[in-house]
Amino acid sequence: MQFNNFDIDAFLQDHWQQKPKLFRNAWSDWQNPVSPDELAGLACEEHVESRLVAQTAENLAVENGPIPETRFGDLGRENWTLLVQAVDHYIPEVAALIEPFRFIPNWRIDDVMVSFASDGGGVGAHYDQYDVFLVQGSGKRRWQVGEMCNESTELLEHDDLRLLANFEASEEWVLEPGDMLYVPPGISHNGVAVGDDCMTYSIGFRAPSKSDLIGYWADDLLAEMNDDDRYRDAGLKPQTNPGEMSGKAIDRLHAMITEKMADREAFANWFGKYNSTPKYPDVDWRPEEEMMATDMRALIESGHKLMRNPASRFSYIKQAPDSVSLFADGKQLECTGDAANLAQKICAQGHPQIGKAAIASDNAAALVTALYNQGSLFFESA
Repeated sequence: MQFNNFDIDAFLQDHWQQKPKLFRNAWSDWQNPVSPDELAGLACEEHVESRLVAQTAENLAVENGPIPETRFGDLGRENWTLLVQAVDHYIPEVAALIEPFRFIPNWRIDDVMVSFASDGGGVGAHYDQYDVFLVQGSGKRRWQVGEMCNESTELLEHDDLRLLANFEASEEWVLEPGDMLYVPPGISHNGVAVGDDCMTYSIGFRAPSKSDLIGYWADDLLAEMNDDDRYRDAGLKPQTNPGEMSGKAIDRLHAMITEKMADREAFANWFGKYNSTPKYPDVDWRPEEEMMATDMRALIESGHKLMRNPASRFSYIKQAPDSVSLFADGKQLECTGDAANLAQKICAQGHPQIGKAAIASDNAAALVTALYNQGSLFFESA
């Protein structure tokens, strides 16, 4: 699928992370990529994250998946929503929705959440901490957007949903199949299904918080440190007042902390691994049997095609003109020469064209084999 009359440069300059933008008939040839029955089937699976949100007399009730198959027959025709996370991991047609958004760096992409709602169904007025494109797949949904929110915005008491206590819409639209609404972080919004068969695809983009970056990196740094690395003050001179913590002492203590934290290269390598960690690391995508590079070459030369695992995250950092650090599924792979060129190609394309010439060198073949063995690449089924 491709965009229809989407001005990328104008969008990034005027709307990205700034204000909402409605795109009517956003896709050149829109076709709803997953059916309600397929979505419900995924929600029944143990390893798939899903939620059922239904309107009760007093509030919105949330049931976390897996959802029993029999539950769907009890829901009625109004006021409920099924939400399934990371549907792109399991259905290639949904994963294909991400491809037109590759003008945004890979490391920012999160996943595609899909919702099915009956008439009046929704999850209430709320705001998110990430950018999201809301694509109407089938049926209709009324979207309202309001003011910018932050941590001081008043919320309703609810165990499972972050619902706004006060929501006032400033704009409102009814989206039909193929329409798309962009909502930047912090903007309040509310979506309600209009009629039956309402399906919406939420393509989300991550933005790490400062607290997460500091906290998780500090955890990793602590694991590398030893208890012998302690404060030292050889050449200490007597103080007029022993109760004072001197400026020199504070400088030494502060340097002990910032010396590691200020290492840009160490941070870049850590972030590459941290950011490429799979959304659901407990799901094992590795093949039952590892492959040798010679077998990999034979399969590719015989016409078998490799593709990226939609659940895998790929990014790279350029280290020199002919070398990159490739990050995939929390692993760091150093690539030079032909392997570096191939790594960049794999990052850029969902279906990289990896033929005989691409793996002619040993280091390129080794790279592809390593990615296959860790579950980041797999062969397309016939």
